[in-house]
Amino acid sequence: MRILAIDYGQKRTGLAVTDSLQLIANGLTTVATKDLEAFLLDYLAKEKVERIVVGQPKQMNGQDSENMRRITPFVNRLKHLLPEIPVELFDERFTSVLAHRAMLESGIGRKARQNKALVDEISATIILQDWMEAHRH
Repeated sequence: MRILAIDYGQKRTGLAVTDSLQLIANGLTTVATKDLEAFLLDYLAKEKVERIVVGQPKQMNGQDSENMRRITPFVNRLKHLLPEIPVELFDERFTSVLAHRAMLESGIGRKARQNKALVDEISATIILQDWMEAHRH
């Protein structure tokens, strides 16, 4: 079964998923946030997902960022819609910065680096990788 990660945004949401053995995190896609629940229900009807990890945006001082006021109701709806799948929050500080750095280091051109959807998908992948590393021990 897979683990799905969500980098929830006001307009767009990045998604990443593990392989079925939960060894590798891969970017899945980016969807318009308004279409997210429908996308997730469709995806979960086709793929077995054991857990959903949602990026928890925090400020440098450790307090929740402004975006949490949108994420909390989303997480609550998700838990209600999918009571059989655990949903957890995971600190996503620096994921956008790391996504931009990964794009730079991979040689992706300037135009592609300005693609916010790609940044969101890479951010979701980093959230998932970090979650996996934190839970390996």
